[in-house]
Parts: sequence; structure tokens; C-alpha cells
Amino acid sequence: MNPADSPISRVVVLDQQLPEALPVQRVEVRRITIAPHTALGAHVHNGPVFGNIVSGTAIYQQAADGPAEVLHPGDVFYEPAIDQITRFDTEDEGVTFLAYFPLTADQEATLDLI
Repeated sequence: MNPADSPISRVVVLDQQLPEALPVQRVEVRRITIAPHTALGAHVHNGPVFGNIVSGTAIYQQAADGPAEVLHPGDVFYEPAIDQITRFDTEDEGVTFLAYFPLTADQEATLDLI
């Protein structure tokens, strides 16, 4: 079958290089909902986090001096391990997203406010 005639479309939406090899043994997926008008605040994770927006919007900013972007349904994002995430804020509609946590066998995913 000619790829142009295929009823299936596969598009890479994120191909993230990781800073180091990880001993990943499992992936935990969480559905996270944040209420409207919530400013999560600066935070860090103990491992990388990948996510995709299911509904609503979030204002996402990694470094304090970096650009802020508005994430919409279908958008994907990456939060590096240990790096500060300055903003993951909601406005009028709140946000629901799926977060994917690559973990070792006994590791628990953490979020620490800073």
C-alpha cells in the first residue's frame, strides 16, 4: 500500500533527547486535573516527566528567564528531571493532562515546590 493511501497517520510530536541514560523499569501514567486560576508555583521532579494536554489550557515555563507558552489540547511537553519548572498555571478553564513518569522499579515520582 502506498503510504499516501494509508488510513493511518503517524506523526512524531515530540522526540526528546534525555541528558543521560536512565534505568527505566516502568512508566507510571497519571491523569492530572488542575482547577481554574491555580498557580502551581516553581517546582522540580525527581525524574523526567512527559505530558500531553487532554482538555483546557496551561501556561508552561521552564526557566524563570525562559519563554512562557500556552499549552492546548493535543500539545505535548517535557519537564526535565531536577530542572526548575517556573510555571504550570491555569486560567479560566483549568487543565487536564496525562503525565508519564519513567521510573526505576522502586522509585516514586515526586514533585517538590521550591
